Amino acid sequence: MRAWVVESPAPITATPLELVELPDPQPGAGEVRVLVSTCGVCRTDLHVAEGDLEVRRSPLVPGHEVVGVVDAIGAGATRFETGERVGIAWLRATCGRCRPCRRGAENLCHDPRFTGWTDDGGYAQFTVVPEAYAYRLPERFDDEHAAPLLCAGIIGYRALRRSGFVPGDRLGIWGFGASAHLTAQVALAMGAEVYVVTRGEGGRRLALDLGAAWAGSPGDAPPVPLDAAITFAPAGETVPDALAALDRGGALAVAGIHLSDIPVLDYQRHLFQERQLRSVTANTRADGEAFLAVAGRVPLSVETVAYPFAAADRALADLAAGRVTGAAVLRGW
Repeated sequence: MRAWVVESPAPITATPLELVELPDPQPGAGEVRVLVSTCGVCRTDLHVAEGDLEVRRSPLVPGHEVVGVVDAIGAGATRFETGERVGIAWLRATCGRCRPCRRGAENLCHDPRFTGWTDDGGYAQFTVVPEAYAYRLPERFDDEHAAPLLCAGIIGYRALRRSGFVPGDRLGIWGFGASAHLTAQVALAMGAEVYVVTRGEGGRRLALDLGAAWAGSPGDAPPVPLDAAITFAPAGETVPDALAALDRGGALAVAGIHLSDIPVLDYQRHLFQERQLRSVTANTRADGEAFLAVAGRVPLSVETVAYPFAAADRALADLAAGRVTGAAVLRGW
């Protein structure tokens, strides 16, 4: 099969992705093999390619927003049939034995596995996944528009919950890419006022088009105190600004697997009066099922920029340079 691999992480300008031929993977016990039709391009893929994340496999096929059809079934796998459409997300497997797993917090598993980081992902013609970690997808989304739901959507939904948001709140969002533009729509459908800070003019325009009450540039302060906030930008300098924008008792969720250093916080300005700073770590399968159910009934508009699979390196370069509005998606070998 054809696949993109990262063998030695490097700045994306040094083209760390290499297009190669690999043997077709075979599903093991309890696994299914998926013929890949589309794969979303996530900022985590960029962190993997550039070495911001520890190397866990080399060479590695990135990609964890995978949509395709089951074309082979391993021993003992009974959940899906050949030809059925499925989605594959970031969380690939958990131990089921550690304390977090036993209390339902499998996103905090002590021995997890991840698609496109510890195991090969979807920048390939085929990939395999344990059937218990694959998803059925809302029928109203075609493959291109379903792909971003599998990380951008799921992680954004978990971040929204971690922020303490309740319907009708004023929600602040820092960074407005693939995940943020879906999260904003979920919050708007729940009666939120949404305030966005992002560096790109295209992102600010998209935010307003989707119904945000206000959109500003980095360093701008939202015009009202916020009840909850999420920062999607992998920039630590957004954290003090977002905390300062919170009303008393508000919480900020940091939705990212990698973040640059956070500047020194001033206790009185940023944390006093019970403002809270919370991280977001991966997701549970329950998060995934809950978000996909929401996506099936809320009129989400998924803004995508499509690239052929043969241009995956260009898609990541455009993402790094801020040239993608919405979500980049690979399709068509």
